[in-house]
Amino acid sequence: MNIRSLAKGLRYRGEAEGKRQTYYVFEGSGLYFVISFKKDDPSAGNFNVVESDAAHYLARKFSGEKGVTAQVMFDLSHKTRHFASHLDLLKALYVLVATKRARVDNRFKSRALYFNIK
Repeated sequence: MNIRSLAKGLRYRGEAEGKRQTYYVFEGSGLYFVISFKKDDPSAGNFNVVESDAAHYLARKFSGEKGVTAQVMFDLSHKTRHFASHLDLLKALYVLVATKRARVDNRFKSRALYFNIK
C-alpha cells in the first residue's frame, strides 16, 4: 500500500466510541482510515484501513438489523472476501457508526458491543 495515496485527500467523517477506545474515521479514495487512541494512554494508538466496499457491504447486508454483534455478523458473512476475522468486521462497524449508518446499542451490558444498522 502506498502511504502517499492513502493519506491524499483524507476527510474527517466522525468518531465511534468502543469499549476501550475512541475511533476517529477519515475517508479517502476507496477506503476509510481508522485511528484509535487508548483511553488510559493517549500517547499510544493504532490505525487500520477499511475498504469502502467492506463498509458498504455491511450496510447493505444488515440494513435494519438491531442488537447484533460483530461475531454474529461475521458468522453470517464469513464467505465474503471483505473480512478475514470478526475484528476486521468490527473495524468496518466503527466506520458505519462514525458515518451515521449504524449506532452502538447500549441496552446490552455484556462484554460484546451490540449494533443497530440503519
